[in-house]
Amino acid sequence: MLTADEYKAMLKKSLSTRRFTHCVNVSKEAVKLAKIYGADKDKAKIAGLLHDVTKEMPFEKQLVIMHNGGLALTEDELISTKLWHAMSGAIYVRDILLIDDEDIYNAIRYHTTGRAGMSLLEKIIFTADFTSAERSYNGVEVMREKSYKNLDDAVLYGVSFTISDISKKCQPLHPDALKLYNEIVYSKYKKEIKSNK
Repeated sequence: MLTADEYKAMLKKSLSTRRFTHCVNVSKEAVKLAKIYGADKDKAKIAGLLHDVTKEMPFEKQLVIMHNGGLALTEDELISTKLWHAMSGAIYVRDILLIDDEDIYNAIRYHTTGRAGMSLLEKIIFTADFTSAERSYNGVEVMREKSYKNLDDAVLYGVSFTISDISKKCQPLHPDALKLYNEIVYSKYKKEIKSNK
């Protein structure tokens, strides 16, 4: 594995200024969250930097990366090209950059949809992608506030935002996002039942 500065130099050459700035900001936010929640700061920094490594690659190239990496796309994934960079990016990081770390792989792989059973690092990258410094969507301040108080609340807010946004556009929802949403909601519901006994 290279150093974060070496990956940053690589990204500066291959990404647009806007995308590069986003990756740097996600990395910084991921480190901040890692400090709060006790995650590995170095992994957070690298996963944050590399989470969009293939975002600006042509779809044809991303398909080749996924095929060569042994990833068979589901029907939902085939038609949702906006999700491809997460999958192709994870494989690129593993197979081209040779970063042999399952947690970094999964943090990149699921940073757009989330999934049930996310690791701490996965939740951090998912959240940092929503809350990086340049983000200015309606609700970002709420998301940032939640991210510093309770990571699961931030993840729930983020996945709810995604589900709402996608359903408004009548686009397909990835099952992983729904499973993540249900997992957190069920967990909160069970805690409420226990506290009311």
